[in-house]
Formats: sequence, structure tokens, C-alpha cells
Amino acid sequence: MSTGPRDRSAWSAEDAERYLLSLELFGMHFGLERMRRLMTALGNPQLRFGSIHVVGTNGKTSTVRMIAAILERHGVRTGAYLSPHLVHFCERIMVGDADISPGAFASAVQRAARAAELVDSAARGEDRVTQFEALTAAAYSELAAREVEVAVVEAGLGGRYDATNVIPSKVQVLTSVGLEHTRWLGPTVADIAREKLAVVQPGGILVLGSQLDPDADAEARAVAERAGARIVGAPADPGVPVGPLGAFQRRNFALARAAAEAYLGELDRAAVTMAAAEVQVPGRLQIVGREPLTLLDGAHNPAGMAALAESLPEIAGERRIVAVVSILDDKDAAAMLATLLPSCDALIVTSSQNPRALPPPTLESLTRQIGGPPAEVVRDPRAALERGRTVAGTEGVVVATGSIYLVADLLRTTPAKLRASML
Repeated sequence: MSTGPRDRSAWSAEDAERYLLSLELFGMHFGLERMRRLMTALGNPQLRFGSIHVVGTNGKTSTVRMIAAILERHGVRTGAYLSPHLVHFCERIMVGDADISPGAFASAVQRAARAAELVDSAARGEDRVTQFEALTAAAYSELAAREVEVAVVEAGLGGRYDATNVIPSKVQVLTSVGLEHTRWLGPTVADIAREKLAVVQPGGILVLGSQLDPDADAEARAVAERAGARIVGAPADPGVPVGPLGAFQRRNFALARAAAEAYLGELDRAAVTMAAAEVQVPGRLQIVGREPLTLLDGAHNPAGMAALAESLPEIAGERRIVAVVSILDDKDAAAMLATLLPSCDALIVTSSQNPRALPPPTLESLTRQIGGPPAEVVRDPRAALERGRTVAGTEGVVVATGSIYLVADLLRTTPAKLRASML
């Protein structure tokens, strides 16, 4: 069985995943030097396609998928790189509307691993290629091999030193800015915006979300002026009906439409309308059951929870709403619950498989402190979802939220046949 980059036999998807999980998430030093060396070892695949770079706190994945859908329906061969994945690593690389196959993903990771072996050898063990660098290198290599004309790329952490930031993007997109990863990005919204906006290219086109924090907006305009970049402000209204649920998805589509127009020029309304209707965003108000309507939403910070809470009345109407919640210990759980719970009639607290998930009794205690509805503790996430469906009744609405890891657990443990029967 393959065990590492010295094994020259073809890797399976399991080999690729094993290799990626063996790597450190972060290197000893932030910077792009390792990534640039990795790209050189691979023949600089990131220079063989045009690119749109999407940064921000919330809304990146949805916006990337929507931009790619619009471009694809204009006859442009389009790829996308997203993070994180929900169930399988190969979800991170898309060509057209589809994830690449596990076999193609394994081959791409194997190519990246061979390049990483060269880079690590030259570094003499001082600072090795990280998991996200290897994933990004695999993505750029595969997108180039598939001869995409443009790749829509989602940044991981920040922007300045993010591994994705080796592309000469024509268009840069800032979705939103909130307080996140302050240890690495800085203590204020302006600091964080500055790090994210470091992806802006000289003479580029910077597209801004419609609900940008004033400090982030000011920083964006200062950065654009220094770079000689043109600013495009996205409207809140997408101008066409949008398939994915939620007011926040309509704003995301409006941003995606503005970004696609910045890249292509004038858009065809029929193509935009088709993209809006057909684009899918797994894990964001994703319907996985009916009677009761059952939704999975990966909101994992206060701003994401506010977007979810804003959308629930429109979706549920007068129906009973039951939330199934798990939150990681590095998140502002109290603020998230305080934002969500006024929209809910009942709460089931649970735990994802992530070791950083807060214990359900802690969430139950926080709920009591903020005056939320009565909370039940059901530790197993699948059992918690089923309990939520029972509490809601066939006419109610259930939403599982608070952590991408909870959504991933539920997608992983809900077989396709069972989801089909729930629908």
C-alpha cells in the first residue's frame, strides 16, 4: 500500500487522504516562500489559467460556487478551489459543476507530494510543506491539467500569507469582514481586512460585498487606491430569482454576479438566471428532509448565525422551529446562541466528532443563562437530529447548525437512500 511520496505507484484516494492528514496544518513560519517553490517544482500551473480570488470572513464558498456557475453558463471552462470540505477532500476541487473524481484527486495530490518532497529536501527539514499548501498545489496542478480558462479560488486563512495567494488574479472579491483568527490576522476589523486585502493586484478589480463593515470598506478603498485597482460595489439585489435558500444567499449571488461581470464584461441575463436557479451550495441551508423540513447550515460564528436567523422567518413562516446545535470551543458560543435562539421554539444541543466541540451541557448552561428556550442534551449528532425532527412534528422546521463539523457528521452518517426517503 502507498505510504508516501517515495512510492511511485498510482495512489488511491485513501492514500492521498492519508498523506494529507500526515502533514502539519501550519508551518513554522508564515509566508509564501514554500508555496512559490512548490509551484516552481510543479511548473507554475497557476499561471496557465485566469483567476478570480475570493477572500472574506463569511460567504466565500457560496460566492465561489456562484461565480463559477455564472462563468460556466457563459461558455467559459471554469474550475473552482474551495475550503473546507464537508465529507471528502475531493470536494475542494471542481471543474464545471462537479467535484473531480477521487481518482483524479489522488493523482493531483500525488503530483503535489512529489513536488513537496523536493521542496522539503531543499529546506533541510527546517520548515516543511503544510497540508493546505499541498492541497492548494494539487488544486492548481489539476485545474491547469484540465485546461480550465478561469479558476475561482477561495482563500483559506486571511489572504496575505494564504497559500492561495500565488495567483495573478484579475478580479479580487471581498465578501465580508468580521473578527476571526485574531491571533494571526490582527485584533481589529481594519487589521483583518488589511490582511485579506493583501491579495489585491496592481491594476486589479476589487469587488466588495454589499454589507461590508465601514472599517473594512475604508481599508478596501485605501488598498485599492495604493494598488491602482478599480472598485466595484455589489448591490444587495441579485436581480434574478436565486435557488439556494436565504436572504444572505441572494446577497452572495449579487456579489457573484458583480464579480463575474467584472471578469467577463456584460453578462447574458438568461445565463445568469440559469446559474442562479441551478447552483448548489452544500451545507448552507441545505434541505435534507421534509415533514418536517430539515436543514443543515454551517453557520459557525456570530455573523454567520445572524445571517441564518435573518433567513429563518422567511423559510419557516409560522411553523415551529427546532435548532440542533454544536459549537467549537474557540467560537463565541454565547453570542451565537443569543443571535439564533430568539428565532427558535426548542433547542437540542449535541456534539460533533471534532475534539474541540463544546460539551453539550456547556451549551445547555449557556442557553439557560441567555434565557433561551428549554434545551435537551442528545450527545450523538444523528440521534440529536432525529430528536429534533420528533420535537418539530411533521409541520415544523429543523435546522442543524453551529459548526461545519456538525454538518459534515450529519452528511456523512445520513446515507443517500435515507436522505431520499426523508425528502
